Amino acid sequence: MNQAFDDPLTGKILAAAISVHRELGPGFLESIYEEAMAIALTEAGLRFRRQWVVPLHFHGQAVGEHRLDYLVEESVVLELKAIKAFEDVHFAIVRSYLRASGASRGLLINFSAPTLQVRRIGPEYRPNS
Repeated sequence: MNQAFDDPLTGKILAAAISVHRELGPGFLESIYEEAMAIALTEAGLRFRRQWVVPLHFHGQAVGEHRLDYLVEESVVLELKAIKAFEDVHFAIVRSYLRASGASRGLLINFSAPTLQVRRIGPEYRPNS
């Protein structure tokens, strides 16, 4: 396992996600899981920013913004999905969020499967590698 993800912080985040998935199960809208994750992360004693706006710049000028589902403990981007399956674009988006936020790692979580789907993403992720 990647050393950057083998830590107590990601373990706490994943435990919170597992508790949400166990209690709610698959089949709800992403917004329901987002609300439940806020409760679970708070109960786990984790600091987070929810729907955090990250401004984007090109050649020193603002060109738009990203809105992260969560930035946990200022170091983990947490992107939630309620979809049939992950696609390459989801990994690319999280990687972009990492660059824009300066976070060191990301977790992509899909609540719509019978078993919680989790992918760890570092800044070095390449979709076709």
